[in-house]
Amino acid sequence: MYRRRRLAVLLAVLLVVGGGVALAVWQPWNGVGAAAPRTTTSASGSGVPTSPAASTPSASPSATADAAPTDPAETPAPAEPTEPEAAEITQCETRSLAVTAVTDKESYGSGELPQLSITLANTGADPCLIDVGTATQSFTITSGSDTWWRSTDCQSESGNQVVQLAAGQTVSSAAPLSWDRTRSSVDTCGGNRPGALPGYYNLTVTIGGVLSQPVQFRLR
Repeated sequence: MYRRRRLAVLLAVLLVVGGGVALAVWQPWNGVGAAAPRTTTSASGSGVPTSPAASTPSASPSATADAAPTDPAETPAPAEPTEPEAAEITQCETRSLAVTAVTDKESYGSGELPQLSITLANTGADPCLIDVGTATQSFTITSGSDTWWRSTDCQSESGNQVVQLAAGQTVSSAAPLSWDRTRSSVDTCGGNRPGALPGYYNLTVTIGGVLSQPVQFRLR
């Protein structure tokens, strides 16, 4: 008789534990508190449940069957932040460019060759692109209305070089261009040319289609 009672108690414990495992597996949304069944102890503290009825789940199977567990794999991942696209850099506008003709001196003694340069500035509020190659550059020296010399008259090679100018950036010629103090023309590139007389001359430069103001210098 004693062995039968003990067997009945063990069966009740197994039912309670089995019921707890089933609830933990099939009702994961219940949380941690539902993972194990609650038990009561006897007055003697033996830890034996007072009644096998404690193994009966409180929730009906029909209530739990209607709810579907959430699959973590189906949860969409949060979208990664995207950086804003950089604004497209466009060609420099003529009104945003300042071109300056530069000579290394204001006055040149006999035999001194003027050294000519260009300064280019982006006066706009945005960066822009401009072709600063030799194909877009021109140096012109005049005396009154008489054109004495052009850098393009006898230019053998020319090229293009597109660069980006930051807002407010100023750039200058990498190396100056030397004027040999002679009159140029496309017909006299390989022959002797007349030399410039003492007096005042003006230099203007063009780059990227933008013309500078004239700068005056003197030949002695």
